[in-house]
Amino acid sequence: MKRIIILLLSTIALIMTAALITGCSSEEKPETAESAESHQLYTCGMHPNVIQEGPGDCPICGMHLTPLNGTPAAATTTTDQPKGERKILYWQAPMDPSYISPKPGKSPMGMDLIPVYEGEETFGSTVKINPVTEQNMGVRKGKVERRDLSLSVRTVARIEPDESRVAHVHTKISGWVEKTFVSTTGEKVKKGQRLLEIYSPQLVTAQDEYQDAYHNLHSLPQNADPVFRQNVKNILHSARTRLEYFDISDDQIAELERSGTVRKTLVIRSPYDGFVIKKHVLDGMEVKPGMMLYTIADLSTVWIQAEIYESELPWVAEGQKATITLPYYPGDSFEGVVDYIYPVLESKTRTIKVRLVVPNHDLRLKPGMYANVTIHANPKKNVIAVPQEAVLFSGERTLVFVALEGGRFAPRDVQVGIQSGDHYYEIKDGLKEGETIVLSGQFLLDSESRLQEG
Repeated sequence: MKRIIILLLSTIALIMTAALITGCSSEEKPETAESAESHQLYTCGMHPNVIQEGPGDCPICGMHLTPLNGTPAAATTTTDQPKGERKILYWQAPMDPSYISPKPGKSPMGMDLIPVYEGEETFGSTVKINPVTEQNMGVRKGKVERRDLSLSVRTVARIEPDESRVAHVHTKISGWVEKTFVSTTGEKVKKGQRLLEIYSPQLVTAQDEYQDAYHNLHSLPQNADPVFRQNVKNILHSARTRLEYFDISDDQIAELERSGTVRKTLVIRSPYDGFVIKKHVLDGMEVKPGMMLYTIADLSTVWIQAEIYESELPWVAEGQKATITLPYYPGDSFEGVVDYIYPVLESKTRTIKVRLVVPNHDLRLKPGMYANVTIHANPKKNVIAVPQEAVLFSGERTLVFVALEGGRFAPRDVQVGIQSGDHYYEIKDGLKEGETIVLSGQFLLDSESRLQEG
């Protein structure tokens, strides 16, 4: 009897144990299925680099995401992983990030797929690299900062006479050169100094007319008709005006009135203190009205014509100071001022002319000399700037790679301003002060970013 009771109790215990095991299994199954559904990977048909757990919309084009190969990847890849290890989201081709798979395998190029762990996934054009790869690529980083930008524009120039101090001596009458008092080019002359004498029949006739009118006016009796007297005065005034048009001075007219002697020659005098830089007449030469006789330049102030590139134009402004040096005077420098920026670009050289005014009282600066010019541009204060090496010009876009957390790098479109002399670019838009940017290795990051965008 006792043996029967023990047998019954054993049977009941076995039945309860089996029921308990069956109940636990039925409770765990829905949880596993639910977990598999929650870990299902979804991707975008237009942007395969977009992958997320669970359904949703593509953040790039807005399309509904579709299951990745129709298999619960995360559940498959994470079931056998020990606790504490990172979760593998999917497998990716090392040379083509757009090729992904929910399980290990080979890429179309025959290379082993590499796992992408949770937290390492990238979206759009963002690039993620591990520290070892970053070091091998030679990636250097820097900060976006506010600073003053400055530039000293250096160029070559040519010395020319000041056009406002150049005089062309012409004749207003026809005749012949009787004598030249200044007969060589380069001769220094004073204002009012005699240059040459011209014999002109027109001049002789004009003096005769004036002398006759002057004599007639002064020979009239006191009781002469007032109308007749006024007519004689008018004739005298017309004759005097004609002499003045021939550049006869008041002193010469007064001498004609006093002596009554007609001069057969006209003396041409210098209008400036300066140097004869061109001479066009010889003794005995026939001259015509409007003919150029001399070119005289005052060289106490000279112009320096410099040429700058288009990129340097934003830095240069009228009134800025400049330093001029010449190889002929080693160790010496001259100070000048930017006087004018020409409005026309030289199509052949792609340069713009800039005119500087320089005092030349000691006459050491001679027209035709070449000079080295340094224009001291005004600095641009407190602007956001990055080193020149941080900026990538790809033709259609201007990029700077920004370093994010977790080893991620994102390309950022920026608007670039002026370039300073210490190799910095002004950033007008796209970056903020304090952001970390990439200074070297951007080309590799850019190629990787383009692969992911594709």
